[in-house]
Amino acid sequence: MKLRAFLGGILLLTSSVTAFASTGTTNDLADGTENNNGTISTVPSNYQFPAAPSAANGILYSNGQLITHPGAGPSGEDVSVLQNGSLGMTTLGFGHQVSSDFRIADDFTISDPFWDIEEITFYAYQTGETASTITAVNLRIWDGPPGQPGSNIVFGDDTTNRMTSTVYANILRATEQQPPAGTTGTSFPTNRQIAASTVAVNIRLNQGTYWLDWQSDGSGASGPWAPPITILGQTTTGNAMQYTGSWGPALDGGTSAPQGFPFVVAGTAIIPQIPASNRYTLLLLFGGLGALAVLTLYRRRAR
Repeated sequence: MKLRAFLGGILLLTSSVTAFASTGTTNDLADGTENNNGTISTVPSNYQFPAAPSAANGILYSNGQLITHPGAGPSGEDVSVLQNGSLGMTTLGFGHQVSSDFRIADDFTISDPFWDIEEITFYAYQTGETASTITAVNLRIWDGPPGQPGSNIVFGDDTTNRMTSTVYANILRATEQQPPAGTTGTSFPTNRQIAASTVAVNIRLNQGTYWLDWQSDGSGASGPWAPPITILGQTTTGNAMQYTGSWGPALDGGTSAPQGFPFVVAGTAIIPQIPASNRYTLLLLFGGLGALAVLTLYRRRAR
């Protein structure tokens, strides 16, 4: 009986350690075996990573690119490639999972008088799952870096699920390492399928710099992980932050280069217009002031 109890305790301890390893890991790092699973089938959706912001597509701001190899996936998916061989980078995705109370944050600047922000789209994946398995996203908006003296939360909280939709983004996250023979596809594996998850915001913000601070949950066993902005030939891609008990810079594990996170802000830019009646009033006012200035100058010269 004592031997059984001892073996049972060892088994329980082993299970606990394994569970911690799968949920408590800070980031998803490349270790040379991440491309071995290339057998998960994918069905491309209609989602496309947004084009440049414009009034026509309702996009106010995009924080950076994610796709490095358009259409290079086994079924024509776009691919976001970690440059682990050419640049020595190792972080495939950053932990921001509810289960570990991790969070990530990045900033954007409003140059117009006001933005009516309707929704924001974030990107994440869970290794070994068919996207999307994201079940929740909570969001806070700060008027300065999160947790810093003088910074205030102007929208949201760290518990409310504000996600309104989540879809497979038609983007795979992978490394430069090619998958072994016998796996699905001839180039990149499909075991890191990135989801695009949209949250409702519906707030008007005035001109200034703001920080988004968000966290995701999912039904998969890994992550969720947030892929950073990815630009070919470039290690530094932003000034994002990560919370793992305290806030600090989001750095790539191999190069220590600061990273940014892709997100898309949709809504309407508000530029107040002066009514026609007020324009005529202002015209008469400035015209009168101009005439008065000329008359004053004339009188001074006449003396």
